[in-house]
Amino acid sequence: MKYPLSEKYNTPELMAKIMGPNPIKLTEELMQNNLIPSGAAVCDLGSGQGLTSVFLAKEYGFKVYASDLWSEPEDNKKFFDKMGLSDEEIIPVKADAEDLTFDKEFFDAVVSVDSYNYFGRNADYLDSKLLPFVKSGGYIYIAIPGMKKDCHENLPKELLLSWTPEQMDYMHDTEYWRDIVSQSRGAEVITVEEMLSNDEVWADWLKQENEYAIGDRKSMNAGAGKYLNFIKIVLRKK
Repeated sequence: MKYPLSEKYNTPELMAKIMGPNPIKLTEELMQNNLIPSGAAVCDLGSGQGLTSVFLAKEYGFKVYASDLWSEPEDNKKFFDKMGLSDEEIIPVKADAEDLTFDKEFFDAVVSVDSYNYFGRNADYLDSKLLPFVKSGGYIYIAIPGMKKDCHENLPKELLLSWTPEQMDYMHDTEYWRDIVSQSRGAEVITVEEMLSNDEVWADWLKQENEYAIGDRKSMNAGAGKYLNFIKIVLRKK
């Protein structure tokens, strides 16, 4: 697919901030035909260094709460200022996805790119940890790395060149994720589907010269990409 919005962010400085397969392109595909109104209060859950948060604020007009446990709000605030965004448009927050402290029903929507698979594999997570902070009728948009078909009992050798079995346990197929989110009592499942953004977003990541990208090249250069995909999940709070 084409990524007209993401191309604005295709600079060496911004690409150096990515922490995995290109999250901006993933977000653009995830948000195609999205149902979140402009001006909505949106939690970017697991926002990392804030690239997806900037993208959501600038391109979709959301008021974004860039929520992450491992990045520092002060650093993200400097980045947001540099990108020309005000406190009325974007707010960095130190937040643990397992223990959110926002007001109940605070958000119109939640967007989570390349992070939900770390904390959302417990089927009870949605109802107990996340949905209480989303307004009735609000949406949750998720993009996560996955597998075309779960194969954890017999992992291909290509995958094990870069990742341990424990690391691979964060990645599952669409059937696995459909089962997880379908157990929610409080969310309607709109879709669980394979995304188009796999080869393209991986290529952007593997061009980077940080140690993690270099490590991932071992598997991907050996053909591991044929086992992997990205998965889009859209939910609506009842």
